[in-house]
Amino acid sequence: MSLDNFTDLPSGLKPEDPFPEWLNSADNAWELTAAAMVGLQSVPGLVILYGSMVKKKWAVNSAFMALYAFAAVLICWVLWGHRMAFGDDLGGILGRPHQALTDGYLLDQYKEEYFLPNADYVFYQFAFAAITLILLAGSLLGRMNFYAWILFVPLWLTFSYTVGAHTIWGSGFLDKPGILGKRGIIDFSGGYVIHLSSGVAGFTAAYWVGPRNENDRHHFPPNNIITVLGGAGFLWMGWSGFNGGSPMAAGLIASLAILNTHLCTATSVLVWLSMDMIYYKKSSVIGAVQGMMTGLVCITPAAGIVDTWAAMLMGALSGSIPWYTMMVLHKKSAFFQKVDDTLGVFHSHAVAGALGGLCSGIFGKPDLLKDFYGVDSGISYGPGLLYGVIEGQKLEGLYQVVYQLGGAAFITLWNVVVTSLICILINVMVNLRMDEEDLEIGDDAVHGEEAYALWGDGERDPPPLRFHMTPKIPAFCRRR
Repeated sequence: MSLDNFTDLPSGLKPEDPFPEWLNSADNAWELTAAAMVGLQSVPGLVILYGSMVKKKWAVNSAFMALYAFAAVLICWVLWGHRMAFGDDLGGILGRPHQALTDGYLLDQYKEEYFLPNADYVFYQFAFAAITLILLAGSLLGRMNFYAWILFVPLWLTFSYTVGAHTIWGSGFLDKPGILGKRGIIDFSGGYVIHLSSGVAGFTAAYWVGPRNENDRHHFPPNNIITVLGGAGFLWMGWSGFNGGSPMAAGLIASLAILNTHLCTATSVLVWLSMDMIYYKKSSVIGAVQGMMTGLVCITPAAGIVDTWAAMLMGALSGSIPWYTMMVLHKKSAFFQKVDDTLGVFHSHAVAGALGGLCSGIFGKPDLLKDFYGVDSGISYGPGLLYGVIEGQKLEGLYQVVYQLGGAAFITLWNVVVTSLICILINVMVNLRMDEEDLEIGDDAVHGEEAYALWGDGERDPPPLRFHMTPKIPAFCRRR
């Protein structure tokens, strides 16, 4: 489309000049790439992962829940969600609802200190919002009514996700943080906003939806472990954009964030694998994928503001603490046993996300914090507790840890309350849970489709094989 057709061009942009002075092509290209990488984590990443990690009869339904959420969130995001999360403040916890579709808004500069258009930020933050809903779905696979899920996605995005994003990141992310961000809470790329909220909300929704049927809950093998690894690969490599895009520039902090992301993740995989081998005497592929996930989640709130040695130490923690809560505590606790969290999202995202947020308050390096958040933001981000002790600022470091704990408590409480209210409301309109007959059948009953339909209607069975004791001799081998 020619720029001549735009009716509401922002200041500084002329129809014959699609490259205004403030636009940095490198930053713009990197941010679009990062946003696309985050999108690929969901589609096809989590679509493949969910479709492969569940029992065969739930493969279509699980993958479809992810695909629907991705599409629905985009429409809601540009119509009202983005401005509710990052628009003009309303009461400290929410932005003013408004669409983000006009050329004048999308093609205008995103803040004076950044050199890319609002369109980049809208799409990047959409990819964050979409993956949050899809991660949440991992707690509900194998029994939630798909029509209830259709209603749940826009409601939870509107009343839960936007509040978490606004309170911590605010209308300007770095220059105009929300009420939690004003206290100096560190969340580099969504450890609280995305992972803690999805883990807590998924666990809460799983309580209201109820457990899978008895057979599924106790016998739920992945239908294809090889494609599980394929989906996991999209997640791991896509996390380069997840954390590397948060600085909104192709600079030093982005480079450090990407390296720290992969160091933490690799360490977490090896630690989780070691724990499995020590206690269960076997190396589990699914366990390694869980360790990968907890490492990615744990480093997210700290990726660009900690040293590489701290990232590796966080990987050791994320490979062991969530392992203990999932593999030991979960099995012993009556509370955890009561709630059927299908893929263990509470442990891999809520526990790992909270752990990463706490580590941010311990290992946050002062000069990196200044580089990322800026010295002119007006917000006092204290040094991590470790550096506070080293530099003689023990009190500031302690305050930072307290702020991190307070932020985790707010996100947890908000998601428990709001998710519960949403589930109760939806249950008035449609059943949250599938009918028992459909639970027995799975995909064919819900969608009329199966993931692996090798034989369809109207086709004959293959002819029976005939075995000959004496093999036939090929014609060209016979004597004439």
